[in-house]
Amino acid sequence: MISFGPEVRVFVATQPIDFRKGVHGLVALVAEGLGGEPYSGDVFVFRSKRSDRLKLLVF
Repeated sequence: MISFGPEVRVFVATQPIDFRKGVHGLVALVAEGLGGEPYSGDVFVFRSKRSDRLKLLVF
């Protein structure tokens, strides 16, 4: 189980991403594509095209 404090926001991407993207690619996607702040402590959740895997980006 993963638990977060009450001040942490969780953002879930509705479109699948290319899972070959590494950490730097996901940070760029959050900053440019989603307009978010990747280093804010929020959680960004991404899914694969087959919807059988997740990647979470948390700083």
